[in-house]
Amino acid sequence: MQVRLRLYARLFFAEALRALARHKGRTALTALGSMIGVSTLIWVVAVGEAGKAHAEEELHNLGDNFVWIEAGSRNVNGVQTGTHGMTTLTPEDAEAIRREMPLVKSVSENIDGTVQVVAGNRNWNTQYRGVGPDYLGIRRWEIAEGAFFSDDNVRHMDSVAVLGETVRRQIFGPTDPVGKLLRVNNMAFLVVGVLKPKGQSGSGRDQDDTIMLPWTTAQRKIRGRNYGYLDDIVCSAVSMEAVNPAISAVEALLRQRHHIRAGEEDDFNIRRPDEVIKASIQASTTLEALLVALAAISLLIGGIGITNVMLASVMQRTNEVGLRMAVGATPSAVRIQFLGEAVILSLIGGALGVPLSMTSSFFIGQLLGWPISLSWKAAALAVACSGAVGVVAGSYPAWKASRLNPITALRVE
Repeated sequence: MQVRLRLYARLFFAEALRALARHKGRTALTALGSMIGVSTLIWVVAVGEAGKAHAEEELHNLGDNFVWIEAGSRNVNGVQTGTHGMTTLTPEDAEAIRREMPLVKSVSENIDGTVQVVAGNRNWNTQYRGVGPDYLGIRRWEIAEGAFFSDDNVRHMDSVAVLGETVRRQIFGPTDPVGKLLRVNNMAFLVVGVLKPKGQSGSGRDQDDTIMLPWTTAQRKIRGRNYGYLDDIVCSAVSMEAVNPAISAVEALLRQRHHIRAGEEDDFNIRRPDEVIKASIQASTTLEALLVALAAISLLIGGIGITNVMLASVMQRTNEVGLRMAVGATPSAVRIQFLGEAVILSLIGGALGVPLSMTSSFFIGQLLGWPISLSWKAAALAVACSGAVGVVAGSYPAWKASRLNPITALRVE
C-alpha cells in the first residue's frame, strides 16, 4: 500500500512536473489564465472589503445612534429646502427634547454658517458650528489638544473656540494654538481646544475645516442679537434599537409644540443619514458578491483552457501512453499522471496570481483613495479554488488517456 502511494505521489508530482517542463511555452500560457483568474478573485475581495470597511467607518464617525432634526420641512411645493433662514426650531424645542424624551440621552443645539478667521497675518474662510457641550459625544468626535467648552461657557455666551485640524494648520501652522487669540468676523475669540482629525465625509467635504463655538455665542455674536432660532438639533438615542422609536416620539413632541394639526406637513425634518450609509454597505456587499462571481467565471475560463491543453496533450502523447500501458502501467496510474499535470498547472498559475494581485490592489487602492489590504485567507482560498478547478479541468482528459487501448495507441504515429 505504501509503495503504491509513493508511486502515485511520484506520478502526480515528479512525472507531471517533468512533462510540463518539456513544453515551457505552452505551460506558461496556460498558467496565465489561472494566474489572472486568481489575481482578479483576490483583489475583488480586497476591494469589496475595503469599500465595506470605509462605509462602516463613515457610519461610526457619523454619530452615536444619531438623530438629526433640521429646521424647515422636507419639501416646499415639491422642492427640497435647506435649513438656513428657516425659523421653525428654537432652543426651547431642544430643551423640551432633553427634558421629556427618555429615549434620547444627549441633545445639542446647532447653528452653522461661514466665517472668516484671522490670526496674525493669516486668514481663512471656514464653517463655524455653534453647538452645545454634548455635541462631541453625539458625533463621536475627540479633542486632540486643550478641552471643549462647558455649560458655563454656553450660559455666559463666552467667546471661546475649538478648532478643526484644517483651520489650525491654516491659521497657526504647526504651533499649539491653545490659549491664543484669533478673530472671528473681527471679534476676538480664545482658542481652548483642537479637534482630532476626522477626514472627509461621505460626500467629500473636509470635516476638519470647521471652528466650533458655544451655540449661544454663535446665535448672538455671529448671527445677531435678535436671532433666536436654530438650524438643527442633533441627538443621540439611548441605543441603536431606540433610534426609530425616538424619532417617532420626537416627531410627535415637535408637532405638538409647533401646533401642527393632523394632515398638515411638518415644519421640521428628521433625517437618518445612517440609513444611507447602511444602504451603501449593503450595496457594497451585493456588488462584492457580483464581482466575486465574475472573477470566479474568469477562473472557470482558465480551467476550460487547461482542459483544452490537456486534451491536446493526450492526443500528442498517445504513443507515450500506449507504451506505458504496454509495459504495465495501470489506467489509474495514467489518470493520476495527467490529473497531476492539470492540478499542478492550475496551482502554478494560482500561486503566481498572488503577487500579481498585490501589485494590482496597490494601484487600485491609490486610484480609489482607500487603504486596501489583501486577506491571506482570501489568497489561500483563491489558490485552493484554482487547484479545485485544475481537478475538474483535468478529470476528463485524464479519464480519456486512461481509456486508450495500448495496441491502438502504439500504432498511432
